[in-house]
Amino acid sequence: MKKFLIFIFCIFAFSVNADGKKTTFTKELFNKAQSDGKVVVVSSWIKYCSSCASQMKVLNKVKNEFDNIEYFTFDLNNKEISNLLKVQYQTTLLIFKDNKEVYRSIGETNRDLIYEAIKTSI
Repeated sequence: MKKFLIFIFCIFAFSVNADGKKTTFTKELFNKAQSDGKVVVVSSWIKYCSSCASQMKVLNKVKNEFDNIEYFTFDLNNKEISNLLKVQYQTTLLIFKDNKEVYRSIGETNRDLIYEAIKTSI
């Protein structure tokens, strides 16, 4: 019975991590945001990735604290986007300014470090 409850808990935990993840990145939106002079923040995710969910939660809060920022997410399994951005790992965080990449990290979920990366990119 104990193993069954642990199994149910794990299934529920993984399902929660998968919620809210959707691809918002398109090449057209990305190019428009850059041509509009916005700082563009992009994060990658895969289904059932807890660090991806943690990073997205931080980014969803942080993006509202800055003006002139556009935030996009994408499923790493989308090879067209992965190849375009040269992203090989989930929980990759990219920041673009003036049509060039100014920041890249893998696995960063610390709010203060993400906040500082965005702040210094503005």
